[in-house]
Amino acid sequence: MTDFKLNCPVPFDNSGHITMAHGGGGKVMNQLIQNLFQSTLSNDVLDQLHDGAILEMGNTKLAFSTDSFVIDPLFFPGGDIGSLSVHGTVNDVAMCGAIPKYLSLAIILEEGFPIADLERIVHSIKLASEKAGVDVVTGDTKVVDKGKGDGIYINTAGIGEVIPGVNISPQNVKPGDAVVISGDIGRHSIAIMAVREGLKFSTTIKSDSMAVNHQVKSIIDAGVSPHCFRDLTRGGLASALVEISQSAQVHIQLEEEAIPILDEVRGACEIMGFDPIYLANEGRFISFVSPDDVDGVLSAIPDAIRIGYVLSSGKAKVTMVQPFGPEKIVDMISGEQLPRIC
Repeated sequence: MTDFKLNCPVPFDNSGHITMAHGGGGKVMNQLIQNLFQSTLSNDVLDQLHDGAILEMGNTKLAFSTDSFVIDPLFFPGGDIGSLSVHGTVNDVAMCGAIPKYLSLAIILEEGFPIADLERIVHSIKLASEKAGVDVVTGDTKVVDKGKGDGIYINTAGIGEVIPGVNISPQNVKPGDAVVISGDIGRHSIAIMAVREGLKFSTTIKSDSMAVNHQVKSIIDAGVSPHCFRDLTRGGLASALVEISQSAQVHIQLEEEAIPILDEVRGACEIMGFDPIYLANEGRFISFVSPDDVDGVLSAIPDAIRIGYVLSSGKAKVTMVQPFGPEKIVDMISGEQLPRIC
């Protein structure tokens, strides 16, 4: 019998245990991805570390992505795990500059889960798919013993066709590029936390969960040549920018006052001690475009706003200009502000 040995190109400390921070979108999760998954499974496509894989099939380029959803609670203001499972994967495919076409749907159910809740979730998946313009074409269902799951977990995978002439990659980001955000940030995380902790605000804060593929198509139809897209999910705006900065080896500078945050969200963050630039969003993304293309993005997305620029290359760094005080370094969060946010 031949002894089996796992050979990782990069040393990985396997003496510890998985924590919630390993799924938080910050430094700990990135270390797990890079030092275990990427180093072990490395290939030219995976090593791009984009929101999805770009696959060449003859004369056609396809974008392929997958995502799993373990959100708690299952139902929240502005959405539920069903619509979220569509939005999350559709958005990842759209971030590749592709038109999402098809989804797979895999559901793991815990014994005893209410059929009425499952029906509500499936109908939500149908409505979200129709609105996004995608079809669920294959799937799988599993059931685990009561007490060995948490109600329901969902995985979706998506495939789409890359728009001809579009080349989206973090490596395309260069000095002079403008950073444009599609809308206000932080609502999804605060909506989840409010339900989870029974918090009451003067107005109900709804999740921003939505499919952004139509917005991406509008940007490209406006004649914009985007260099990179990135959706602002786990780890929020800050982590997305740091990831791109590291991939492109550039210095990105933000203007704090330009970042759109609703007063209700800002107030909730102050009460709970959260920094909104680290909060997960499920319907927001950033575009890196040349300065000449900024107006095209703003015309395509009415709520979009320029929040920064790429200053220089050669060193990965993200900084933020504050209205009062010195420029500050923006880094990935070490752990996770809000677990199970998607």
